[in-house]
Amino acid sequence: MKHLNFKHFLTTSFVLACIVCYSICAKAQNAATAKPAAAAAKPPVVAVKGAADLVNSFFKKYKDEGTGAAIDYIFGTNKYFTNTAGISQLKAKLDSLRQGIGNYLGKDLIVQKNASNSLVFYSYLVKHEIQPIRFTFMFYKPQNEWVLYRFKYDDQMDAELEDAGKINNKHP
Repeated sequence: MKHLNFKHFLTTSFVLACIVCYSICAKAQNAATAKPAAAAAKPPVVAVKGAADLVNSFFKKYKDEGTGAAIDYIFGTNKYFTNTAGISQLKAKLDSLRQGIGNYLGKDLIVQKNASNSLVFYSYLVKHEIQPIRFTFMFYKPQNEWVLYRFKYDDQMDAELEDAGKINNKHP
């Protein structure tokens, strides 16, 4: 009889140990899966008032007055951009590209990143009738006013998207 009680005790202990281990594993697994979900939740993008105003004014000029006026406006925010030949060349290249891709239809924000309260980055998909182009702006606030720090445009988003769609981002 003692032998049966001991067997019953071992069986009960084993079942309880399994239940405890299962509970601990389930709790650990839930905690592990909850952390990436919380980390994946991004804080909402908050537009930087002065910098966002500069971007909006740029696109209004781009639409209403053309490439030259928009480029002159955005580069005019920073008194240290004095390379007028380089700015003229940029305007000519962008204007030439724009003539080949149709009318401006609008813009979509791709990403906005704040490096600090004094440095912000914007990337826009600029929609035209034939194909999109991307504009990237970086603004710097050395004291009280936002100024253009960097400006680029390109039409290579399709190649980037194709690369991103490849398995492990490797070529076959």
